[in-house]
Amino acid sequence: MNRLVIGLAAAAVLPAAYAQQSVEVLHWWTSGGEAAALNVLKGNLEKQGVKWNDMPVAGGGGEAAMTALRARVTAGNPPTAVQMLGFDITDWGKQGVVADLNSVAAKEGWDKTVPAALQKFSKYNGKWIAAPVNVHSTNWVWANKEVLAKAGVTTMPASWDEYIAALDKVQKSGAVALAHGGQPWQDATLFDGVVMSTGGIDFYRKALIDLDAKALGSDTMLKVFQRMSQLRKYVDKDFSGRDWNVASGMVISGKAGFQMMGDWAKGEFLNAKKVPGKDFMCFRTPGTQGMVSFNSDQFVMFKVKADAAAAQAKLAAAIMDPGFQSAFNVVKGSVPARTDVPDTAFDDCGKKGMKDLAEANAKNTLVGSMAHGHAVPASLKNAFYDVITRHFNGQIDDKKAVAEMVSASKS
Repeated sequence: MNRLVIGLAAAAVLPAAYAQQSVEVLHWWTSGGEAAALNVLKGNLEKQGVKWNDMPVAGGGGEAAMTALRARVTAGNPPTAVQMLGFDITDWGKQGVVADLNSVAAKEGWDKTVPAALQKFSKYNGKWIAAPVNVHSTNWVWANKEVLAKAGVTTMPASWDEYIAALDKVQKSGAVALAHGGQPWQDATLFDGVVMSTGGIDFYRKALIDLDAKALGSDTMLKVFQRMSQLRKYVDKDFSGRDWNVASGMVISGKAGFQMMGDWAKGEFLNAKKVPGKDFMCFRTPGTQGMVSFNSDQFVMFKVKADAAAAQAKLAAAIMDPGFQSAFNVVKGSVPARTDVPDTAFDDCGKKGMKDLAEANAKNTLVGSMAHGHAVPASLKNAFYDVITRHFNGQIDDKKAVAEMVSASKS
């Protein structure tokens, strides 16, 4: 969950020798695992003599960071590079203020190594405008192995019915069954996985990408909301407003059994010195194995003056360097945005993530996450958020939610 805003500024240090480069980084990577991943980029740039100026803006959904960005642009002082997600990239591409990275992309072979589903957002009107730093997949479940063992859950659930049975056992054991934070984007993250599990990949595309009215108003969508109502029963009473990493901490500490969250959650487990397979388990949302819903943090480059263009190209190349992609994503919990990076340095969950991504890319079962801005533009995403969150909080029933999803798709 993450956007960075990087500003490159050149300042003359020695009159006739060289210009010192610095980066200004505005981001929301404030949790432990995220900060550790950010330090990989910070360290790599500092080794190249680039000064790092950090500007963290808390908030896992990134809304505050985007507000800060808009203020900078409005003031006529846009940063040189901005990390953002999905349709936000497309929106900025339309403004005519982004740089053309085709030359560095051609030199570094991005067309051959970046999955086509990512390139949809990395390019605008045929030109590369962004360098993807990772691929996060959102249809994951994280589980505390000891909590599950005490509850009598000995195998990871592969179907929805098995998942509900496991949640029941954990709840009856006295632990919180499902650790969750009551924020719209977190509710929508659950929803993404439930849609895929309930209707399959084709239904997901029809409903949340193509906005097909029949799919959105179907009995299948009714079943999706019925399953969301099921999940609500396993969330503790204090979930409202909880940050995602606090929910992860509930699983890490043994207070809760499961969390449905994107693979950035793994960074929290690793930061707490937990080992996959030994302390915690990672598996796809039951019923979605073979499918991957993704988001991808990308660095969008803005138009800069000629004397800053070389530094901008240097940054873009550094982001896409296979060695950096490996080191960064090992720490972050995500997987590389290049398909030619070996999985040697990755743990078991990382290896599974890379294998799943390659399979989904090959089988055309790789889809953008609605919850994370990669299925529909922000206005529609927010309209869906409103319906999903009001339903999850019991303000509208299952049937009303279906009707309102259809209406929201037309907003």
